[in-house]
Amino acid sequence: MAARSAGLPAPLKARRAADRAVRGVRRTTVKISRLNASVGFPYRRPTVPRGVVVPPSKPTLGADYDTEWARGRPARFARAIITNGPLRLAVQVMASPEVRGEDRLADLKAQAATRKRGRRRVRSDRHHRPPAAIFTPNHHSHLDTPLAITAIPEPWRGHLVVGAAADYFFTSHLTSAASALVLNAFPVARNVAGRQSADLARELIEEGWSLVIFPEGGRSPDGWGQPFKGGAAYLSIRTGAPVVPVFIEGSGSILGKGMKRPKPGKTTVTFGTPVWPEEDESTRHYNERIEQAVTVLGDETLSDWWSARQRAARRSSPALTGPEHTGWRRTWALSEHRNRGQAGLRNRQKRRWPKLD
Repeated sequence: MAARSAGLPAPLKARRAADRAVRGVRRTTVKISRLNASVGFPYRRPTVPRGVVVPPSKPTLGADYDTEWARGRPARFARAIITNGPLRLAVQVMASPEVRGEDRLADLKAQAATRKRGRRRVRSDRHHRPPAAIFTPNHHSHLDTPLAITAIPEPWRGHLVVGAAADYFFTSHLTSAASALVLNAFPVARNVAGRQSADLARELIEEGWSLVIFPEGGRSPDGWGQPFKGGAAYLSIRTGAPVVPVFIEGSGSILGKGMKRPKPGKTTVTFGTPVWPEEDESTRHYNERIEQAVTVLGDETLSDWWSARQRAARRSSPALTGPEHTGWRRTWALSEHRNRGQAGLRNRQKRRWPKLD
C-alpha cells in the first residue's frame, strides 16, 4: 500500500490525506453525539412529552432583572473601589465638576429624624446613618449619573441606588451586570404601565437606601429640559423620604444625546434645600414644587443666588423646558443659555444685594 501510494502524484496524495482527515472528524463527531445522548438529566434538558405545552421561562432581563446581588457586601466593597477610583477619575477628566450647595444637606439628618408622615417614617440604622433621601437631578447626558454619584456626599453616597431605564441599561446580561455593579442601578420600566419598579424603589427607600431618580424620565432630546414626571413625588409621599433637588449644568455639551464622542468640559452640580410633602398634598402639586425647586437651582447656577430668588418670588424663573419656540429660534436660545454657564464663557450678572438701611 505504501509502495502503491509512493508513486502517486502529489495532488492525489493531498486529496487522499484530506479524505482521511474528514473521515476522522466524522467518527469523532459520531462518538461525541452518542456520548451526549447517553447523558441524561440534570446535565441536559429533560424531554417533553408530546401534547404538553411548556410555559415560557421567566424573563431575566429588562424590568425583571434581579439586582439584589449588587446590594450585597462583596458588590458594595467592589463598587466603593470603582466609585472612588476610576469612576471619579474619569468624571474629573471629562467634566471637571464644581459642587455647590453641600451645606444645604448639613441639617438633613436632624430635620428628617424629627419629621414624620403619618405612621410611616424612613428608618435609620444602628450606625446612625441619616434616613434615606431622594435626589432628583435634571437629565441631559449619560454623564449625569456618574456626576451625581460622585458629587453626592457621604454618608448617602455609600448607600445609594440609581433608577435606570430598563429598556436601555438592562437589555443584555453584560450591560445589566455592569450597570448593577458600577452604578448600583435597578431597572425602571419607562414604557410599560406597572408598579413593579415603583414597589421595588419604595422597598429600597424604606430599607434605608437613598435614591437617584431623573424625574424627566430620559435624556433631553434638544438640550432643553423636559416636564417632570411624578415618580419622585409619589415615592416621597409614600415613604416620607425628603426630596433633594439637584441641578447639573454643562453635561449636555460634553456628551449630549446624539453625540458620538465626548467633548471634555466643565460642569456644575448644585444641591438645593430638601423638601417634604405637605399634609394631604397631591402627587401632582408636589411634583410641581419639585420641578420649581430644580428650576430655581438652574437659574441660580447661571446667575446668582439673590437674583434667582427674586425671580422665583415673582414667579418669573426661566423654565427648564426653554422658550416656547420651535426650530432655529429654540436652538439659538439654547446657545445663548449655554454661553452663560460652564459650557461657554460665564457672563455673570452684576450682583444686586438687598438694601439694609
